[in-house]
Amino acid sequence: MKLLLDTHALLWWEAASPRLGTEARVKISDPHIPVFVSAASAWEIAVKVARGGLDASSERALAIDEEGFFELPITIAHAVESAELPWHHRDPFDRLLIAQARLEDLTLVAHDERFERYDVDILDAAA
Repeated sequence: MKLLLDTHALLWWEAASPRLGTEARVKISDPHIPVFVSAASAWEIAVKVARGGLDASSERALAIDEEGFFELPITIAHAVESAELPWHHRDPFDRLLIAQARLEDLTLVAHDERFERYDVDILDAAA
């Protein structure tokens, strides 16, 4: 198993939020399970901070090296896959994360019922 954190899961992890469920917390903290953070999440956080939708301290979540997480760049294949997905979800950041999880064989740690409509492994971030 390899995990890809949805932006909210990343923020919940960094804030030690009780919203992050026990199963997700245990798997993210397991040193034998690689955890990836997408460039799409960095982009989403930066946009929301710039617009005032997130506190600037949220950028602390992007210090993924300190957590032992791996950076997942956005490739052309990811972009194309995100555009070819069914339109169950309109958020471009989420669509990109779904595409990356599918193409890279990652389990997406997220809490969004719309993600379940896609052919992608999901670990409910809040369960």
